[in-house]
Amino acid sequence: MRLRFTPLAEQDLESIADYFALDSPRRALSFVRELRQQCERIALTPQAYRLRPELAEGIRSCAYGNYVIFFEATAGAVLVVRILHGARDLPAQFPSDDGTH
Repeated sequence: MRLRFTPLAEQDLESIADYFALDSPRRALSFVRELRQQCERIALTPQAYRLRPELAEGIRSCAYGNYVIFFEATAGAVLVVRILHGARDLPAQFPSDDGTH
């Protein structure tokens, strides 16, 4: 299955790398590589991951360390929507159609 990243997910990866680079530039690169590898594993069996209807329709998630990968799975592709630290206010990162978030 094809794997794609939204521009926002790419920004998330850059922010994660910047944060890790404050302590260790080498670890920043390796951790982002690990996150991308986890996304590739998700693309193999996306339906195996938990649906998150409280965040948005069709959104699934996968925890990796302290981070959570949010994605949508369609017939031919997995779209990584966000990659966020698990301690964040996650519902606030997924505005609802009715404007409640």
